[in-house]
Amino acid sequence: MRITLLAKSVHSLKEKRRIVSSIKEKLKNKFNISIIESNYQDVWQKIEISIAMLSGSKEIVDKVFRQCEDHIFDNYPVEILDVELEYL
Repeated sequence: MRITLLAKSVHSLKEKRRIVSSIKEKLKNKFNISIIESNYQDVWQKIEISIAMLSGSKEIVDKVFRQCEDHIFDNYPVEILDVELEYL
């Protein structure tokens, strides 16, 4: 899953990195996923994170991805611009 976010309240890369680090750490610990910041590392307000998960069930993956999306929306000062899902 790839999520593109907009953090309008961010005014520096330092603030952005604090948000990204928090998102990565909390989601990784809560949902047992792999997560990286995959694009826009040098842009202040735009964030793209990619999440990967292994499972024998597409339904479980869908549920966890939805929970990750909900967690980000509910707990961080960001707007979700785009969500892309890919299954292998």
